Amino acid sequence: MTEVRVAGVGLTPFGSHPERTGRDLFGEAALRAFEDAGVDRADVQELNYGNFMGALAEHQGHQAPLMAEAAGVRCPATRYESACASAGVAVREAVRTVATGDADVVLAGGMERMTNLPTAEVTEGLAIAADDLFEVRSGVTFPGAYALMANAYFDAYGGSREDLAHVASKNHANAVPNEYAQYRKEVSVAEAMDAPPVAAPLHLYDACPITDGASALVLVSAEYAERNDLDAPVAVTGTGQGTDRMALGDRDRLARTPAADDAADAAYADAGVGASDVDVAEVHDCFTIAEVLALESLGLFEPGEGISAAREGVTTADGDLPVNLSGGLKAKGHPVGATGGSQIAELTRLLRGDHPNSEHVPDAEVGVAHNAGGTVASAVVHVLEVAE
Repeated sequence: MTEVRVAGVGLTPFGSHPERTGRDLFGEAALRAFEDAGVDRADVQELNYGNFMGALAEHQGHQAPLMAEAAGVRCPATRYESACASAGVAVREAVRTVATGDADVVLAGGMERMTNLPTAEVTEGLAIAADDLFEVRSGVTFPGAYALMANAYFDAYGGSREDLAHVASKNHANAVPNEYAQYRKEVSVAEAMDAPPVAAPLHLYDACPITDGASALVLVSAEYAERNDLDAPVAVTGTGQGTDRMALGDRDRLARTPAADDAADAAYADAGVGASDVDVAEVHDCFTIAEVLALESLGLFEPGEGISAAREGVTTADGDLPVNLSGGLKAKGHPVGATGGSQIAELTRLLRGDHPNSEHVPDAEVGVAHNAGGTVASAVVHVLEVAE
């Protein structure tokens, strides 16, 4: 096995870009990744691309060859789909490909374009990530599903809406300096508490926005980086994936996310580290309760303790364990097929010291990324470390 380095990262600004095409967005992210990496496009041996609802939003299936063309690469290209974890899975397979020596250079990432559709159509499109037969046809929406999970958590461990409001406020504050974030504005705990309800106990600021955007990573073997004198100080040292039952009604507990438990265990074992070694994290906070569940699945907090982490200042920018310094899905935005790649791009910048929030983690050496699909029926976890 060879060490996998992140040679370059590229992102588009996240937000509303209805006038742009998906291939345009991914092409921009790829261009930035190649410029950051200093790697020749001709050296790319595979493209792993994540996308969830392009067939609905752009009436375009078979997107991988289009994205290879947009990125300016000529190599085998594959689209990966795992709902909101699509890019996470694409990156995981890229990491495995490089680690096993099957390729020296892989381009990985993803894209989603949604704001060109009316909100009702976006909601309908996202719903196909749930169990159509037993959830969607019964009227379950993702805000409703995560509300059920939040209420189950409160029943099992305690907690309140105000605890969740602290998560929202924290992540909005983190997004302010991030040039790629969709919402670069602070939201106070009081504002989050006063926002209109979406699905009790979740209110407006408990939910991530509808977002367009793309992410791209140039992953290389350590040997390739050395041969080409690349400045690639961050390595992906661990990767893991987990799966749970699709429908909430089929699960044993709603206040835990076993798919993420399994993904985290596998990623830590792969990297040879433990939760106590983590200095900074980017987690899948599509709803504020999702951040709480992620923290506990990652082993960063015991069950029932993650709910108070933001309120107590542990996971804030100046806390002992900063979480979602990018702004998270909550404020940076959530272009579904791009999010998993975006998280790794943000962690790479944080660990390299060139992120606008790197000052909060100047000595960080280990980061963890948590990407989830649906109501965490799918989960991917990656461990990143400073290699040199």
